[in-house]
Amino acid sequence: QVQLVESGGGLVQAGGSLRLSCTASGSNFNWHGVGWYRQAPGLPRESVASVFSSGATEYSDSVKRRFIVSRNNAENTLALQMNSLKPEDTAVYYCYAWYGDNQYWGQGTQVTVSS
Repeated sequence: QVQLVESGGGLVQAGGSLRLSCTASGSNFNWHGVGWYRQAPGLPRESVASVFSSGATEYSDSVKRRFIVSRNNAENTLALQMNSLKPEDTAVYYCYAWYGDNQYWGQGTQVTVSS
């Protein structure tokens, strides 16, 4: 079982940066794949970036070269550095973790990018 708590959302102007953090509690964090999803109003939840247990990363095309995902297994944390933010990045961002058939989600943090 893994519990996830996000922090770091807020309001930022277009072109600015924000850093989201996610702290995990529970066991064997390093076994889990982890990442970030987001959901904008009226749209389905979409994957933003993932870090596999191997350390490999994956990004959606919409955030490549702007966002950087990282994990720290020693501290049980996950981060998302978001640069060159655009109004279309406005959404609730969710931290998630998975291992096998198990998935775990944080409560979400709002990111709003003004034009």
